[in-house]
Amino acid sequence: MVIRRRRRALPVAALALVLAAATGCTGASDSPAESAGTPSVSGAAPTSGAPAVPGAPATPVARVCAHPAAGPAKAPAGAVTVDPAVVGDLAAKTESSPSGTTFWLRPGTHRLGPGPYDQVVPKKGNRYLGAPGAVLDGRKTNQYAFGGTAVDVTISHLTVQRFIAPNNEGVVNHDMADGWVIEHATIQDNSGAGLMAGARQRVSASCLRGNGQYGMNAYKTGDSIRGLVVEGSEIVGNNTDDWERRQPGCGCTAGIKFWAVDGADIRGNWVHDNRGAGLWADTNNNDFRIEGNVLESNDGAALIYETSYNAVVRNNTIRRNNWVEGRAESAGDDFPYATVYVSEAGGEPRVPARTDKIEIYRNLLENNWNGITLWENADRFCNSPANTSTDYCTLLVKDTSRCARPAIADAPLYADCRWKTQRVDIHDNRFVLDTSVLRCAEKCGRMAVLANDGTSPDWSPYRGRRVAEAVTHRQGNRWHDNVYLGPWSFVAGEQGRTLGSGQWQGAPYRQDAGSTFTARAGG
Repeated sequence: MVIRRRRRALPVAALALVLAAATGCTGASDSPAESAGTPSVSGAAPTSGAPAVPGAPATPVARVCAHPAAGPAKAPAGAVTVDPAVVGDLAAKTESSPSGTTFWLRPGTHRLGPGPYDQVVPKKGNRYLGAPGAVLDGRKTNQYAFGGTAVDVTISHLTVQRFIAPNNEGVVNHDMADGWVIEHATIQDNSGAGLMAGARQRVSASCLRGNGQYGMNAYKTGDSIRGLVVEGSEIVGNNTDDWERRQPGCGCTAGIKFWAVDGADIRGNWVHDNRGAGLWADTNNNDFRIEGNVLESNDGAALIYETSYNAVVRNNTIRRNNWVEGRAESAGDDFPYATVYVSEAGGEPRVPARTDKIEIYRNLLENNWNGITLWENADRFCNSPANTSTDYCTLLVKDTSRCARPAIADAPLYADCRWKTQRVDIHDNRFVLDTSVLRCAEKCGRMAVLANDGTSPDWSPYRGRRVAEAVTHRQGNRWHDNVYLGPWSFVAGEQGRTLGSGQWQGAPYRQDAGSTFTARAGG
């Protein structure tokens, strides 16, 4: 499968430090590990210290990778015991046992057969439980650990490592079967994605660490994924193979990438130190709740919500993101590269969900390269060359070929053939920029709502300033009742139009009613 994306290629992340030095935008001396803080006695990841707004909860999350929960020390009653001394024992016993069997993997390193396609193919309702110290090791030989289409499979208390799935493919649930439960698992040091996803999949209290491309690639061939839960997990250090360098502009990296997921709850996770974005929802996702997470020290944006619909982003702690990509990209132009990036995405009442807008509230955003950018590419719509999600159209127009002249110039296709950044409500957040932590003279500390001038194709009905005027003034995008600490500035309508807080609050923009601004947050 090929996952395609977005508006522009990213510069090579490896050049970030050189570019930062050239622009004079260097941060404090904290390493990524130091910025993550020191765990408490309970093993929880550090919190921001203060909630986003008075009375809001702080945001602790489990430090899963450093403190994995131990599996059962003895085989449960009726379970089939798997011997690590016997190569291929797990796959063989799975094949010879009926559906619904529980397998207990004894302590030690378990291996599959020597072929690249040797893998475990579960049957419906199978459960795989690891004893303390149980590891399934692909030895950089096997491509996949668990595949097949069986539903309702559980993998628990097991480490799965060193498999070599190809780009855009995954090691666990390789074939995107439905109803899988991944709990108290460690999936690490694999190529490709550690996990794929199917409908009703639940990932709980697990460690997705150091995988070559994604921690999880939530994509299902030819279908959408309905009802996905990721909770209490740690997603750290993924994209070790640096796919944006290998395939510039591929849009094929993130701690977790979501594609056509309908209904997702992403809560209580620690998403940090990934190369690229932390969480990236790309193309026809809908009905997301992203809440109570700590998103920090990711090289790129903490969250990208792109060409998608209807989401709630609340009670998250979001700090020190986009220091690498933000510095590198800002060296080349003045686009406000964001920490929370809403790109051609918005609320749409005609698409059923638990909300009919994108609501971003009660979050703490602290010492990120920039804040929230609402962007709409005027040239990106169904059937346009700029729509890099090839062959996909909006959820309102399933047939891409309808979005052509002359019909696209009139209602309803004029509105429905494009993903619109609309109905985004940003309120009761706390935005902190401490210049003693993030030392940057310019091109950081910005909020933005903007679009480009429409230029192509020559038959596009969106040429000129139409989209920019709409996204800035007429599509219901609002900031209000926020708290700003530090030297924040604002970009409205187009790149290069930078405003102070008074201009931002005044006519014609009238943003951030009820918000407060304090110019200095730190030393």
